[in-house]
Amino acid sequence: MSSDILVDIEDLHFNYDGRPVLQGINMKIPRGKVVAIMGGSGCGKTTLLRCIGGQLRPTGGRVRLEKHQVCEMSESELYRLRRKMGMLFQFGALFTDMNVFENVAFPIREHTDLGDEMIRDLVLMKLEAVGLRGAHRLMPAELSGGMARRVALARAVALDPMLVMYDEPFTGLDPIALGVIGQLIRKQNDALGATSIMVTHDIHESLLIVDYIYFMNGGRVVAEGTPDEIRASKDPLVHQFVYAEADGPVRFDYPAPPPAVEFLNRGAHA
Repeated sequence: MSSDILVDIEDLHFNYDGRPVLQGINMKIPRGKVVAIMGGSGCGKTTLLRCIGGQLRPTGGRVRLEKHQVCEMSESELYRLRRKMGMLFQFGALFTDMNVFENVAFPIREHTDLGDEMIRDLVLMKLEAVGLRGAHRLMPAELSGGMARRVALARAVALDPMLVMYDEPFTGLDPIALGVIGQLIRKQNDALGATSIMVTHDIHESLLIVDYIYFMNGGRVVAEGTPDEIRASKDPLVHQFVYAEADGPVRFDYPAPPPAVEFLNRGAHA
């Protein structure tokens, strides 16, 4: 694997109870870049993220992170490797019984032997970077949605990871908070020299901050390119998704018998 590639995914397959979810995924994630994985609901994006992090074992293929074969690692080896990873979960997933400070401190306490004074300084620095140092004593219930997402971002980068993964980081945010989170993701990635993989439905904000996009459908990569290339794509599926068109390959109606059969010819029911 080239030293410029941090994550190399080769012919990755994953099944849930025999149902194929990932069907031969190939991706190369370069160091220092923000890469988006896009596609409709149920196409396998979050499952792919879990395979990269080692939460799920694929049924075929491989995931390589630096020199590590993620799919072949033991639980203890994965635990050590996750010291180098950060994760921002959908809706933030803060610990509700911990205040802001302790949420951000959690991965530092879990993965290091640093003293309380050093942990305090690191946590406040991370909160300062997302504009929330003054909120360190607040509980998650006291935060707005945008604030909670910023705390989750501070927690995700608390250990200066080489890889940060984001699962729908913009879901449920108002336009101002969405713009703030988008710019923070870009700035944090560049400041840390990290690599970011972002699963998202948000086309507008993502195209402003990412370097490259993989577009998935039905468990496969069906298109890829830079934001400009994706905007200009002639692929009907990509075009429908990017421009939020009602008509296209993605149908509104779930498959069903013709109405005349359903309502008038009741004897034809299966």
